[in-house]
Amino acid sequence: MNLLISSGAIAGIVCGVIGFVLIVILIWGICARNNFVRLQGQYEEAFHNIDIYLKKRFDLIPNLVETVKGYAKHESQTLQNVIDARAKAQAANTPAEKIEANAQLTKAMHMFNMVVEQYPELKANTNFLDLQGQLKAIETELAHVRKYYNATVKQFNVKIRTFPASIIARMMHLEKQPYFELDDPIERQNVRVQF
Repeated sequence: MNLLISSGAIAGIVCGVIGFVLIVILIWGICARNNFVRLQGQYEEAFHNIDIYLKKRFDLIPNLVETVKGYAKHESQTLQNVIDARAKAQAANTPAEKIEANAQLTKAMHMFNMVVEQYPELKANTNFLDLQGQLKAIETELAHVRKYYNATVKQFNVKIRTFPASIIARMMHLEKQPYFELDDPIERQNVRVQF
């Protein structure tokens, strides 16, 4: 009889331990899922902040182009390339499309600035100088929000690949997110707005 009680008690203890382990795993899974939701919210918010500065940049570019048109009439192709790149960047929807389109816009702006450097009389144009200052401020803020976005994406990307959280990430169908990087060495340079 004591042997039967001992077996029953052991079975009860084993069931209790298994139940406890399952509860711990369930709580961990819920916490891991909530952590992924929080991380997603962070990088999405960071990307929305980038969108705000990109819109400011997009709004400023036509004013710059119009100001330069009066001085650089024979540079119409370069000016049109900037306008076209701006339109493509504004039309981009996904983060990957926006990253690629803005890389092209940065390249077009680099060429635009090379054209502007050929016209020293623009230095005397106070409207152009004001627009330059605004663009420089926007580019600085854009660099800061890109840095924050990339930091949140890095944290997210590391978390979805780290075991055992990667199990929950697979269950949630989470994928690695793109960084907002500049791939071209020309693009890695600051946008020159001072002459």
